[in-house]
Amino acid sequence: MKVQESFGALTDPRFAWYFTARTVSTAGTVMVPVALAFAVLHIDQSAAALAQVLGVRTLTMVVFLLVGGVVADRFSRIVVLQVSHVLTFVTQALAATLIISGHATLTQLTVIEGVNGAVSAFTMPAMMGIVPLVVDRARLQQANALLSFSRSGLAIIGPAVAGLLVVGVGPGWALAVNGLTYAVAIVCLTRVGLPRPSEEARSRRHGMVRDLREGWREFTRREWLWVIVLAFGLTNAIHSGVIGVLGPLVAKSTEAIGEAGWGLVLSVEALGTVLMTLVMLRLRLAHPLRAGMVAICVLAVPMALLGVAPAIVPVAIGFFLAGAAGEVFGVGWTTALHEQVPVSVLSRVSSYDALGSYVAIPIGTFLYGWLATIADLETLMLVSAVVYVVISLSALLSRSVRELGRTTEEPDESSARSSAPGGARAPRGRWLSAPRRDGADSTSVS
Repeated sequence: MKVQESFGALTDPRFAWYFTARTVSTAGTVMVPVALAFAVLHIDQSAAALAQVLGVRTLTMVVFLLVGGVVADRFSRIVVLQVSHVLTFVTQALAATLIISGHATLTQLTVIEGVNGAVSAFTMPAMMGIVPLVVDRARLQQANALLSFSRSGLAIIGPAVAGLLVVGVGPGWALAVNGLTYAVAIVCLTRVGLPRPSEEARSRRHGMVRDLREGWREFTRREWLWVIVLAFGLTNAIHSGVIGVLGPLVAKSTEAIGEAGWGLVLSVEALGTVLMTLVMLRLRLAHPLRAGMVAICVLAVPMALLGVAPAIVPVAIGFFLAGAAGEVFGVGWTTALHEQVPVSVLSRVSSYDALGSYVAIPIGTFLYGWLATIADLETLMLVSAVVYVVISLSALLSRSVRELGRTTEEPDESSARSSAPGGARAPRGRWLSAPRRDGADSTSVS
């Protein structure tokens, strides 16, 4: 594939504006994990305090995910994103003000991040449903890789900058920058045009319960989908506990890493992701899930290294490899969803995906916050790494996971037709009209 073809998705103005909006908002978001973690530890230097804030944020997200999926499929995805971005701007600005002024408490940060978690439950399904509507199907993998390239490229410098800000002027300024970037992204989203639902479609919408049932049916009828989600429901709990809770704790208590060093290793992880993204722009994955689940096992490497070699060089190498491996799965998984799931139910299906993948994260954060007080950290991290690999590879026992291939055909909407407004099928190819609907940092895994 020629270099210019790898960036061909950006020739569509709709995707170009969406790409810009995602890039701008991500520029601030990548600093949040470092800034928030050390803001909490500045108030209460304990794993339990950090687990409380992160756990509540994820818990509220999980609670509202299914509602978010229905809302994103039913209303304008652009409007859903813009409203979510407004709320994120307000909450992050409030958190930044409290932290910078020195008046922040653990309870306040917990409540604010709880609101942010609920907002993200609407943001992620909306983002997942927009890409197939603004780019040719043949360019879906490239479009997803470009979005990942932007996110990961910014993540190279974001955590490092956040670490320097934490040491230099405090974590509140990183959160302030994050809030401002969402304000800019809101403006960019107004330039992305998608077709509005027809009057007939709006008049024949079903109730929320029926919408949820239809989304569940589409989710469960695809074995490859629910098998992967089940695996990630467990591995995400491990990853969030080890990397999200134990990682900053080990970094802060180890002179060989420190706060700035923790931001640096997260940047190195993003560097691995960026370099792999360049490969993904040119390499077509014939079996995206098979390659993804083998690659995702590498995420266990930094977990083990944090336990046995808590020094900046080996840990950074582990994070670099994990970043590259996570990108293989991330692009493969998103592309599989975009190619195999009808657009009319994609946001709802992705909300079930996110619910299953993230539901155990609050449990993981709280659990590891407790385990850190009773168990040897080295043993805990090593055992966690081994279990992570075993669970990941077990997903390959499913033939549908191993053999799922690629397609340029629209997915069969016969079973989802009743879930599309008015029973209408989504048109083939690109949607060529105007005003519009709009995915997560996420995050990096499933």
